[in-house]
Amino acid sequence: MIKGGRMSQITNNEQLSLNNQICFSLYSASNAMIRAYRPLLDKLDLTYSQYLVMLVLWEHDGISVKTLGEKLHLDSGTLTPLLKRLEGKGLVSRGRSIEDERMRVLNLTEQGCLLKVQAQSVPEMMKCKVQGLEMDLAAFKQACDKLHQVLADNP
Repeated sequence: MIKGGRMSQITNNEQLSLNNQICFSLYSASNAMIRAYRPLLDKLDLTYSQYLVMLVLWEHDGISVKTLGEKLHLDSGTLTPLLKRLEGKGLVSRGRSIEDERMRVLNLTEQGCLLKVQAQSVPEMMKCKVQGLEMDLAAFKQACDKLHQVLADNP
């Protein structure tokens, strides 16, 4: 069981209880977060995954596909169809690096740049949805980042 922020001794019977699973809490919170984003992103005609790609591109236009995958913790098999959809929407263009023709790079189109202006309100609207939890969420984000790092380092 989780008590006082630490895992206490769990009996064999409690070990597989759904209520004692951190993974289920993360899964449920993640699903709720994505559902909360959905109406905001529908206005931008973006899925949550597409929004994450666009966030990276708005910050790093001209990024390589490989680097984008590293930033989003996604493999190319997941990323490629996502990028094709964004390209089909006219938001990004995929090309070859000038320095290394083997490397694919992504650039925002004019439409992709304009979408950033519309997306400016999304973070503020999400803050309104979780009003009062800002400090807790900052600590939660740090804990999730640390958990990801530990699990990525020890597959």
